[in-house]
Parts: sequence; C-alpha cells; structure tokens
Amino acid sequence: MLYIIVSLIILAASFLFSMLGLGGALVYVPVLKWAGFPLKEVAIPLALLLNGLTTLIALIAFTKNKLVDWKGGAAMTVAAFIFAPVGAISSEYIPVKSLLLLFSVMVLIAAGRMMFTSKQPEPKSIMSFKKRAIIGALVGSFAGFIAGLLGIGGGFIMAPLLMWMGYSTKKAAATSAFAVTFSSFSGFLGHVSQGHFNWTLTILLTVAVILGATLGSNFMVAKAKSSRVKQIFALVLLAIAVKIVTGILL
Repeated sequence: MLYIIVSLIILAASFLFSMLGLGGALVYVPVLKWAGFPLKEVAIPLALLLNGLTTLIALIAFTKNKLVDWKGGAAMTVAAFIFAPVGAISSEYIPVKSLLLLFSVMVLIAAGRMMFTSKQPEPKSIMSFKKRAIIGALVGSFAGFIAGLLGIGGGFIMAPLLMWMGYSTKKAAATSAFAVTFSSFSGFLGHVSQGHFNWTLTILLTVAVILGATLGSNFMVAKAKSSRVKQIFALVLLAIAVKIVTGILL
C-alpha cells in the first residue's frame, strides 16, 4: 500500500514539474524520506534518476514541437553536467545549512519575480548568444553543483534565468529540461556508488514518472497558458523556499 501511495504522489509531481521543464526531485526526495527510505543511500540517488527521467520525457515532447534552444542552452547544460557529480561527491563534506538559507532567499526572489511578470506579455527580444553562453555557463555550474549536493535537478534556478534572458515561457521550460536532464543523470552517477536500490520501488516509480511526465509535457505544449504556467511556477518556488527554511529551523 505504501508503494502505491508513493507512486501516486510521484505521478502527480511529475505531471506538474514536467510542464515547467523541471524534474520534481524537490518533491521526490522528501516523499521517499517520509516513506522511510535512507536519505543518502536511496532517496537522493533514486530522486535524481526519476528527475532525469521526468525531464527527458518532457524534453522529447518539447523537441517534437521545436521548442528547445539546443545551441543557446548548450553552455548551461555542459556546465551543469560537469559540476553535478562534484556536488554529489562534496555532499559528505560541505555544511549544507548556511548554503540552504542562501538558496531559499534566491528561490524567494525568483518566485517573486515570476509572479510579478506572470501577466506581462512574452518577451520579444533575447540576449545575444555570447551573453547567454557566459551567464548560462556560470549559472549552470552553480545549479549543477547544487543539484548533485542536494539531490535536485537545478531547473528552478535555470528556468527563471532563461526567462530573464528573453526566452518565452515554453522555450524556457523546454531548454531548462535539456539542462536538467543531463545534470540529473550526472548527479545520479555521482551518488550511485553509495546507493542500495529497491528495484520493485524503482520500477513502480519509473512507470509513474513516465506516465505523469508524458501527460504533463504534452499538456504544456498543447493547452497551457504562459501566464498560468508562470503563476504555478511561482507558487512551486514559494513552496520550495518554505520547505527549505522549515527543514533548517525544525
């Protein structure tokens, strides 16, 4: 029964997060921990695997609709891919609380900006490729490191940045999915030597993620309104920040 409940929660989370070009690991990790699985040995590695699968499925749907900026997102993706295993390896040595506080402040700023701009028209101009590559590489490095360190994908850092650069909401979600897919799998490989997988659970959650992410990404492409997606994104970011802060204080 516990496995079914966890699978349903993961399915719902993958539906929502795949719409945003995110992987959902910020939900997957606490859910798996709540279910009683060891954090570093099982929850974080499995969450990163599911995170990568979620965004990979979303990426396929976005690619079919030509929404991914492969060239523009390449620098961010490569940087995140390189630094995710560094974060995973560093997780044993770095004090996380002070980093999480800074992290939560950044998330709150991103949430506020997203809500503020949710009803503004989509941008008509975009930064030059050179600026996007430089900023993307810097932010991708940080997001990748955080992804590996905390067992998340880093998309909630990258997607708002892409919108700030001038990407439309759907293109930002699609290009973020490109980067998050690689950072998640890279972070997973950094953790996998410490993991002890429950294969029954892994198979059930993989099926749930495939179903949820397929439905969510196709809904995003076909029916979702940009303003509504931004509002949902802002609420998700706010919930993430609250969760991080309460996790530190409690």
